[in-house]
Amino acid sequence: MAADKGVSGKAIFDFRSDTVTKPTAAMMAAIAEAEVGDAGRGDDPTVNRLEAVAAKLTGKEDALFVPSGTMGNLVAVLSHVTPGAEIIVETGAHIYNSELASFAAVAGAMARPLVGDDGILDPIKVKAAIKRAGTGNIAPTGLLCLENSHNSAGGTVTPLDRMAALHAVAKEAGIPVHLDGARLFNAVAFLDCSAADVCRHADSVMFCVSKGLSAPVGSLVAGDAAFIAKARSKARMVGGSMRQAGVIAAAALVALEDPLPGLRRDHRLAQRLAEGLAAIDPNLVRLETVQTNIVNCTLDRFPACVPTFVAVLKARGILVNQKGATARFVLHRHLDETAIEACLATAEATIKSSGRSA
Repeated sequence: MAADKGVSGKAIFDFRSDTVTKPTAAMMAAIAEAEVGDAGRGDDPTVNRLEAVAAKLTGKEDALFVPSGTMGNLVAVLSHVTPGAEIIVETGAHIYNSELASFAAVAGAMARPLVGDDGILDPIKVKAAIKRAGTGNIAPTGLLCLENSHNSAGGTVTPLDRMAALHAVAKEAGIPVHLDGARLFNAVAFLDCSAADVCRHADSVMFCVSKGLSAPVGSLVAGDAAFIAKARSKARMVGGSMRQAGVIAAAALVALEDPLPGLRRDHRLAQRLAEGLAAIDPNLVRLETVQTNIVNCTLDRFPACVPTFVAVLKARGILVNQKGATARFVLHRHLDETAIEACLATAEATIKSSGRSA
């Protein structure tokens, strides 16, 4: 697999995110031949087909195609909660940390963050955090939001039994559960189950087709028929009503045909990268958290590396994201063993040059 070339002709290995993936040749062919209509009026046949496929895959009654995962999560919140409600989230959740507080700014809801175990919430803590409506001047809990796989925790996966326990706690309290499944199929690949097996433990789900699935644009929101009817209205409110969207829905349909083999390959490469980093120094990565396609490399023991690590990698054509002392590597279909070896060689040289390697 050839790496992209920068303006200098140097190979570029882009580990920043799986959102950098480009559509496949099959997707481009589907785009060129897509039958389209006015999706906002419900008569784009390709969008309608995609929504039906998404509903079937997730085991839900209906689905809605929206431009982005952030919009999908916002539409779900708008459809589930009333202004003034609380949303229980894990403290590292994407919807809480990386979506510009849209649920607060637009939906009028506030977060009740709980610390999870590598991104996985504890049902006992969730039950204790739930607040009933009409309890004095306390904001009632309106929604429990889960994330599977969990981005900031390093792609960790919540097991099915834990999801079932969390859903049961919420159901007992009369509170809906929304699943931020931006990388739902990475979780499915790790758990070796169906998407419906995961989604049955949530009342609604959002999943992206534009990350590891490699489609150029879009996310799906799925739930029961009444929920999706409301979600369509909320999507229009926030600008999500599209027209000839069949051109992008066609690529999404291709992406959903057989996604798991490619994602499992990404997972194997992530394991290879994580094991290589651990061989440099076992404190760089917690191997038990590398379950899907994300590797968090922590440089706490190498403070001299922190200001220069990403810059040195970039100079060698390797792009990564860094937050504080953590560099995040995300594997996807445009990366291969050559990228892994280049990354490990540069990482080792940079760390050793800090004079703090073990």
